[in-house]
Amino acid sequence: MINQRNTWVLRDCVGLPSEADQAGISPQDKHTLRELAKRVAELAALPIQAERRDLWTRHNRLEPARPMILIFPEGSWSELLPVSALTCEGLRAKEIEWTLRSLLYYHSNLHDDTVIEGEWVVNKHISTTGWGLEPKRTPSTQEGGAYGFLPVINAPSDLKKLSFPEVIYDPEGTEQELDEAHDLFDGILDVRLRGISRISYHLMNHYTALRGLEQVMMDMLDNPNWLHDAMAFLEEGNRGVLQQYQEQNLLSLGSDGSYQNSGGVAYSSELPQPDHDPEHVRPCDLWGSAEAQEMAQVSPRMHAEFILPYERRLLEPFGLTGYGCCEDLTSKLDDVFTIANLRRISISPWADVDRCAEKLGGDYIYSWKPKPMHLVGDFDEEMLRAYIGHTLRAAKDCVLELVLKDTHTCQNHPERFTRWADIARELIEAQ
Repeated sequence: MINQRNTWVLRDCVGLPSEADQAGISPQDKHTLRELAKRVAELAALPIQAERRDLWTRHNRLEPARPMILIFPEGSWSELLPVSALTCEGLRAKEIEWTLRSLLYYHSNLHDDTVIEGEWVVNKHISTTGWGLEPKRTPSTQEGGAYGFLPVINAPSDLKKLSFPEVIYDPEGTEQELDEAHDLFDGILDVRLRGISRISYHLMNHYTALRGLEQVMMDMLDNPNWLHDAMAFLEEGNRGVLQQYQEQNLLSLGSDGSYQNSGGVAYSSELPQPDHDPEHVRPCDLWGSAEAQEMAQVSPRMHAEFILPYERRLLEPFGLTGYGCCEDLTSKLDDVFTIANLRRISISPWADVDRCAEKLGGDYIYSWKPKPMHLVGDFDEEMLRAYIGHTLRAAKDCVLELVLKDTHTCQNHPERFTRWADIARELIEAQ
């Protein structure tokens, strides 16, 4: 599916300016984009796309035929598909060109189970007024380095500076982009308008950006009520945002190739619900997810006290849910299992894959995130075979997906993604 799931890399990683050219798309650039779209449409018509779509649907209802493979180059896109490879002149045209070329790149080089759909999805222009306070950071002196926290919440009274977000829909901007897409792709790709099709909650990420990570760790011991008040506020605010989405009819069905949780796609025969109305989508027709990476190093007891109850209540309305990202959930799984309609659980590079496999069995999707560090330094294929093979054996009775992501660099060796996927597929086929 063309859903612009990687568009962020254009600005953050690949290098396009943050301001898109709104002056229109030149005839020459339009010709280039239409020719690329024709190539995408040809790929979308291949039988392999229907096969993969069926595999994902079975996988997501816990009836897998084999482990699935997904690759998200993320930070490495600047080395795989840099701006210098684009031929369009206008900045807006370059954005669209990059998305089309990324799909062609997937087919030719990444060899995973990504489904290429013959669609161009226009997302409704939806924003919010924010939470009243914005994070402050100290930038790294190293390119791509980690920033430092500059807390803006330093006393319990500072929580009163927060406000609940109001949802803003821009129909004019949406219609303008939709018209642009129809002009570019009618007769080649199906142009589809989409609202909010998945909800993902990141309460601790939000709050630590305002309070500071070290300060939140200390608050668990020194100021637990303060931390609970903050989480309760964020829970209420997020519930209000979801309510506004419903009141403004901004939710859209998303049981397709949309990115889901922290890796995985959303194809489903279980969603939407049998009584759904496509003109008025409800949370119970959608996937929802949450994660709390900032809680990776705290005990199961603290995780269960300070974050999980708030996330669990927020996820209750959704038809299917997922949990986790890069945090090790090995010792917290019993608590995670209490989330309603839980289907996909992230098993991070730091998790104990054997213990997690025993816990999950075939009751949940085992969304394994292998170590991206194997793409840098010496690319040791024998070590990689042993590493991937161990998880395949450990999770042989699980509904397993291999999701290679958080790859900040491949050290200008794009072929390593190809080899990684090929090795994983060879091992899967040899099972």
